[in-house]
Amino acid sequence: MRSTISGAMFQGLFLPFAEFNGIDGFIGFRGSLMLDVVFLAMFAVVPVMLWSIYQVRYHRRFQLHKTTQIVLGVVLLVAVLLFEIDMRINGWIDRAKPSPFWKDGAFNDWIDASLMIHLACAIPTAVLWVVVIVRALRQFPKPPLPGEHSRSHIFWARLAAIELILTAITGCVFYLLAFAA
Repeated sequence: MRSTISGAMFQGLFLPFAEFNGIDGFIGFRGSLMLDVVFLAMFAVVPVMLWSIYQVRYHRRFQLHKTTQIVLGVVLLVAVLLFEIDMRINGWIDRAKPSPFWKDGAFNDWIDASLMIHLACAIPTAVLWVVVIVRALRQFPKPPLPGEHSRSHIFWARLAAIELILTAITGCVFYLLAFAA
């Protein structure tokens, strides 16, 4: 099998990362465990979020939508907190330096640009999700049914969903440039 895979590709997929701080990821690139977890989580979170929106919009399953969104919010909160702790303790720059897109210096490469774009999406997404969920919990009846808050909820929830999709896309671009290239 190894003979069919180029040497550079083989080394890139199976390179031991003992020289980096923190726990190595499981995907096979240079990402840490939490980078890999968050990277893959977005491939689950976005489809589940879209499924939940579909359930409420076309099947009027309000309680299912509420429960799903709360679970997604909690999962994202825990994942982001663990991710931020890992980044603060172990960092990410040493893992990104082997990338061909890395250039020494502040904000002068594709990796830095992709990170800034990602953060410009991710930070408002976190705020929007908290606001949308808290307002929905306070303003919708129990069990949840359409009401006076519905129009506002739909507007802000759509914006939050679009932001989450943009966060997932920009996060994947950053991960691929910094840790897979």
